[in-house]
Amino acid sequence: MTDDELHTLTGAYALNALDEREAEEFARHLVDCEACIREVRELQAIAALLARAVAETPPPELRQRVMAAIGEVRQLPPQIPPQATVVSLRRWRSRGLPYLAAAACLVLAVVAGGFAVQARHQADQQRSAAAQAQQQAARLTTLMSASDATLRGGAVHGGGSATLVASRQLNQAALVYQGLPALAGGKVYELWYSVSGSMVPAGLLASGRPDGTTLFKGGPQGAAAVGVTIEPAGGSPKPTTDPILLLPVST
Repeated sequence: MTDDELHTLTGAYALNALDEREAEEFARHLVDCEACIREVRELQAIAALLARAVAETPPPELRQRVMAAIGEVRQLPPQIPPQATVVSLRRWRSRGLPYLAAAACLVLAVVAGGFAVQARHQADQQRSAAAQAQQQAARLTTLMSASDATLRGGAVHGGGSATLVASRQLNQAALVYQGLPALAGGKVYELWYSVSGSMVPAGLLASGRPDGTTLFKGGPQGAAAVGVTIEPAGGSPKPTTDPILLLPVST
């Protein structure tokens, strides 16, 4: 395999999608290729963040139902459609798909798979939740597939961390966050764009969730940075506290 071909395998290697021979050859390539090492690390990090952000905890009664039914269900052999097609991550990369899109595609698969199980038991509720989660994952996939998509990460004052994903070309941005402390007294985390020295409201983070992914309302065009503050229930038209996070919007 040539060096040019090996450079296209970063996404597949990061997601453990190579066969044994390819993985061994690519591992040898990594010893001397700093660019591929950096790209693999970035892809693994963002894939882990996004997968964790959209993960859903199944209801407690689901395990009981599964264990009760397991003795009555006969395992069937795998059924493969006659015209099934497997598209490798290497082919995606060779066609120019940015490596960040592979992480977003992984997130979409996690969301769809997780909700498929729960929908059998809580059909109406879960169908609605699944549709919303899949819609958000699809929007994240589009955002991260943008040719100018950038990442900016940082620690949140008071606990937790966050990563900004932004594209000026699509005029969209999202915040992937984890480990945020719970807020008392009905307080909420509010998002902001910093535009010409003024803070413009850009949405609220979901209450009661330390980990998650939120798409900003509005776009980053004209914004120098994004911020997060702690505000009264329902949010504020202007910040009432100092930002606990400020991240620059890359140009």
